[in-house]
Amino acid sequence: MGKPAKRAFDAQVFLARVGEGKSILQFKKGQNVFVQGDPADAVFYIQKGEIKLTVLSDHGKEAVVGILGPGQFFGEGCMNGHKLRIATTTAMENCVITAITKTAMIAALHDEPLFSEMFMAYLLTRNSRIEGDLIDQLFNSSEKRLARLLLLLANFGKEGSPQPISPSISQETLAEMIGTTRSRVSHFMNKFRKLGLIDYNGHIEVHNSLLSAVLHEKPQLKQDESGP
Repeated sequence: MGKPAKRAFDAQVFLARVGEGKSILQFKKGQNVFVQGDPADAVFYIQKGEIKLTVLSDHGKEAVVGILGPGQFFGEGCMNGHKLRIATTTAMENCVITAITKTAMIAALHDEPLFSEMFMAYLLTRNSRIEGDLIDQLFNSSEKRLARLLLLLANFGKEGSPQPISPSISQETLAEMIGTTRSRVSHFMNKFRKLGLIDYNGHIEVHNSLLSAVLHEKPQLKQDESGP
């Protein structure tokens, strides 16, 4: 008799279950998963909820550098030799998160090609996003930076319909992420709504017209010289 066929590896099942080197954690809104300066010894995967990444400078200035949602990893810097966390991660709503020790992560990447493929695709996408963010900060107006951020938060370009943006993402958070003031964000949000590019009533709904305005340099998104 031949050997039984090996069961196909399912990355989503692997990430959703407790196992060797893996645990399922729950965080309430406002709780930190880890804090800047903590030991870096695990990778995390978001099953449910949203996580905010913030960095604190030596002078005490805090900046929001990312918002992550279901299906995304964070804390992967430990795989690249980082001994300490370089950012603080905070639950923006109740979250369910898989924690995978560095040792278990290395074993899974080595033994399971499908998981390795999935993780590599995530890292490449994340790297492209970081490059896009840098270009955005260097060359675009704050108005266009806000438009691009709203499109990213609504998951434009991914499979399925664009998603409403969680009400837990405040205008203060949006302002920190694009490097401007809350009053400027409020001004642009009102402008976008009047132009029919977005709707918001508790949560923000982004329309295809906002994407067209960004891609085709519509007059409403021309360089705004009146603020940062």
